[in-house]
Amino acid sequence: MWRDGVHEVRRWCELLEWHGIPADPADLTLGISDRSGPAIVHPGASFPARRWPPERFAQVAAALEDVVVTGNEQEVPIARRVAELAALPPERVLAGRTGLADLIDLIGRARLVVCGDTGVAHLATAFCVPSVVLFGPVSPALWGPPPGWRHVALWAGENGDPHGERPHPGLLKIEVSEVVEAALEVTS
Repeated sequence: MWRDGVHEVRRWCELLEWHGIPADPADLTLGISDRSGPAIVHPGASFPARRWPPERFAQVAAALEDVVVTGNEQEVPIARRVAELAALPPERVLAGRTGLADLIDLIGRARLVVCGDTGVAHLATAFCVPSVVLFGPVSPALWGPPPGWRHVALWAGENGDPHGERPHPGLLKIEVSEVVEAALEVTS
């Protein structure tokens, strides 16, 4: 049975337990790597309501060192825009050039992930990679990383439609300076 207001990890663990499979909602890790990889900026999301503007992601990318921009094939234009505005060379855009296995490997080695409320955020959590995750229309209490673990979930406290056709107003309240500060904090 679907219960509103329950964090997604708890919901899936309860489903497994209902089928007799023990599941610990505190055990989220797939492993911890050496963090020798780049910082990842992932500007895409499946719906515009959860997409922070590329111009803002570019400002964050410009403030960080050793950055790559990721995304799927449909997100290549967004990733290229971020890189262009951040003055990153084209080879730093990995969007559309990495399959799922390559992306998982890249995230597993990353020193930082900055993204919206997407699957990339869940992978950062699973690999204990420091992350800054931007939430718009859905509370991080339902989908966000667990407290601690060097993950920061930024949210303006406004709920809305996660499938909306434009960035959620709450998401737009998150400032570039907040994201950069959080990124520097989780990587220090």
